[in-house]
Amino acid sequence: MKVKVYPNRLEMGEAAGKAVEQNIVSLLGCQEEVRMIFAAAPSQNDLLHYLRNSPSIAWNRVVVFHMDEYVDLQAGAAQLFSSYLKEHLFAHVPLKQAHFIDGNGGAAEAGRYTHLLAEKPVDIVCMGIGENGHIAFNDPPVADFNDPEVVKEVALDQPCRQQQVNDGCFASLGQVPTHALTVTIPALMAAKSLYCVVPGKTKAQAVAATLLGPVDTSCPASILRTHPQCTLFLDADSLGDTTVPDHLL
Repeated sequence: MKVKVYPNRLEMGEAAGKAVEQNIVSLLGCQEEVRMIFAAAPSQNDLLHYLRNSPSIAWNRVVVFHMDEYVDLQAGAAQLFSSYLKEHLFAHVPLKQAHFIDGNGGAAEAGRYTHLLAEKPVDIVCMGIGENGHIAFNDPPVADFNDPEVVKEVALDQPCRQQQVNDGCFASLGQVPTHALTVTIPALMAAKSLYCVVPGKTKAQAVAATLLGPVDTSCPASILRTHPQCTLFLDADSLGDTTVPDHLL
């Protein structure tokens, strides 16, 4: 993993966007399509804004997935991650194909999405890190670095649910669903390139654990240190007082 730090979240998001854009263009120079998985969270706003305005990406050759979805929300609800990604990117570019998770589909939906992801390798994952160190909805109590599943239903940790309130996605903790379908950690780590965008003071503790703590499911994002093509984009707030080890710069 390599770490890049920027003065503010706008510069961070633009830098991440340029890096993702360059990778997409490069891959399309030697293969027919690019397959990508996206996170859906306010932390990704600046990255997605850059990508939707890129004049260089041939979106009609890009197939997209998302990495998690709530259980027990009505179709079309604004809080659905599919709704977020449509609003911020997918509805604005001429995608080759977009595959959405039906959070209410249970085991059958997990199997369907597993099959879609397994059809061809995933080239790029655009992701964040949760306040509790989660990646996708792999919270510490359910994270498994050797998970045999590709997509599974999980119970959401209370700090994870509280983050959704902190982010302004729900008015109160009681409104946040208790379960979700998520792409698992090995499935995310199998992608060729990971771009992890993490702004804000509320993420500083998770960033410190990701960079300096043990590679352990107590901070699921710590596994990113083992990926050969992962870049972590931080702003001054998310870095906080942490000193990035020289070998990660």
